[in-house]
Amino acid sequence: MTGVDAQGEPSGITIGSFVSVSLDPPLVGFFVGVSSRSWPAIEQGNSFCANVLSDQQTELCWKFAKDPIEGSASRFDGITWEKSPNGLPMLEDSIAQIDCTIESTTPAGDHVFVLGRVTTLHTPNEANDAMIFYKGKVGGVARHGI
Repeated sequence: MTGVDAQGEPSGITIGSFVSVSLDPPLVGFFVGVSSRSWPAIEQGNSFCANVLSDQQTELCWKFAKDPIEGSASRFDGITWEKSPNGLPMLEDSIAQIDCTIESTTPAGDHVFVLGRVTTLHTPNEANDAMIFYKGKVGGVARHGI
């Protein structure tokens, strides 16, 4: 998830699950840990962009899952991105970018469920396979018969 804080600075986090909630209206959701230091910055902007990573973006996944490396001011250092129609960071080579406004946040134990209303969806013409997360590791989707 990427977004901008109240000053317009980009922020981002890796989340483990993302779900379609409703088609009409178009709603999506995800869970973020209550101890996240990055989510409050994104929440300030009242919107987020879900960047669906490809199976070729493992390094990027882990970069956004951890604190910036020493000597870096931001997780965005050294990566290519552009602004979405809503002004949010879209990560290069993502297989989809989904701009959303925050509808609600609901406490859920040691996480918060974030419900977002989809405002724009961008999918490149050519894309790699989607990344999956399972048992603490990332990988790709095995396609059979396609």
